Amino acid sequence: MSIFTASTSALALLVGLGLAACQQPVPGAAPPPAPTASEATPGAVNADFASWLDGLRKEAARKGISGATLDATLAGLQPIPRVIELDRRQPEFTQTFWRYMNSAVSAGRVRDGTALLAQNRALLADIEKTYGVPGRFLVAFWGLETNYGRTLGGFNVVGALSTLAYDGRRSSFFRSELFDALAIIDRGHIRADKMVGSWAGAMGQTQFMPSTFRKHAVDYSGDGRIDVWGSTADALGSGANYLRDLGWDGARTWGREVRLPANFDAGLASLDSGAGETQKPLPEWAALGIVSADGSPLPRQPLNAALILPAGHRGPAFLVYDNFRAILKWNRSTFYALAVGHLADRIVGQGPLKGARIDDAPLTREQVTTLQSGLSRLGFIDTAPDGVLGSNTRLAVRKFQKAHGMAPDGYADAALVRAVTERAGIATPST
Repeated sequence: MSIFTASTSALALLVGLGLAACQQPVPGAAPPPAPTASEATPGAVNADFASWLDGLRKEAARKGISGATLDATLAGLQPIPRVIELDRRQPEFTQTFWRYMNSAVSAGRVRDGTALLAQNRALLADIEKTYGVPGRFLVAFWGLETNYGRTLGGFNVVGALSTLAYDGRRSSFFRSELFDALAIIDRGHIRADKMVGSWAGAMGQTQFMPSTFRKHAVDYSGDGRIDVWGSTADALGSGANYLRDLGWDGARTWGREVRLPANFDAGLASLDSGAGETQKPLPEWAALGIVSADGSPLPRQPLNAALILPAGHRGPAFLVYDNFRAILKWNRSTFYALAVGHLADRIVGQGPLKGARIDDAPLTREQVTTLQSGLSRLGFIDTAPDGVLGSNTRLAVRKFQKAHGMAPDGYADAALVRAVTERAGIATPST
């Protein structure tokens, strides 16, 4: 079995988890928690963190982590201010479909993916026999997650997870991930100083969190340890095992780009994060006038599909299948899942997307918050504005569009924001 070893890079993956929380003191309640890593003074951080770390070490020892591993990983550890800074960062702009896709499925990424698919053909064929996941999809995940192993992250994973576990915003989640990271080191899979990843603790060429590593990573190279950092066999084998566990169907693809007929009911598109709001067999979609993007008829298979309009009814349209939902379980982003599917198609020779390239400017966080306030005032949404264009906001946009004779695609752009704010009687934020 041939193994292609990708190079590493000390580039951090700047991805946000949106983990925001705020606590107010309550009379008679328990004392407030210790200051977070970003709030305490430097001297207090050292003292408080040392005490916290001592408790963590004792709990880790009770969980069976050896003293040697704890010495190697925890000695001299301090919170990492940059991790806190990245955790607090909120995106100023929303992402648009075409800007995301142009970056995620760039010409260079297609070219490199095509070459690596050929270079690792024997390995990928063997993995497909074992797990039922075609190599082109594994290469697409590889490309999207770490640019084919080139950007593994520049943070010490134990240090990053310790910082986040101590900080208190989602301490229980990151504390659990930290124990898993310590167990991985303790079992000899990776040296403590070699366990690098993103600021949030995602690791290796597939960017697994430690808990995902422990549940799904495999020693595909057969050398006795699981090395998702340096061994492409282990990384891609682990990715395939994870996808199989997520429900990947090796007999199916992810979906396809399609063409909608004139005056199609955009309200049939799914807006929920699981891409399953409205599902119909392919023949039923065909009966509504939908054809493949090149104009050919849809397959006649009774395969359930959902319609996705990531840039609204004016942009590209996709019918997606259960494997698309498996991708969403890996990363809960419609854009990401579409990019994985499209990149997998491109690296085996399929062409670019055919849908109209809508170059809408991204909405600012202020615009989204104002949109949500307007929708709330008009009675279309009952949640507090948070500046995030999630499923609830898109569903509220659809309700507004239906109420005012617009195509109900749930898509929000600057024109939609103006329409909502004018009817709600509130000021439209400047772009």
